[in-house]
Amino acid sequence: MIEPLDDRLRDQDALDEIEMTSNLMIAASESQALSQAEIDEILGLG
Repeated sequence: MIEPLDDRLRDQDALDEIEMTSNLMIAASESQALSQAEIDEILGLG
């Protein structure tokens, strides 16, 4: 039986960072090269 995740162990900042890193990795794998502006946009830096 799978036990539910203990919400006390959830770190939203870490989850957000993992999501941003994943998005960047996906975009990088789909492109020859990303510009700094594209990287900033993926990371939500404007």
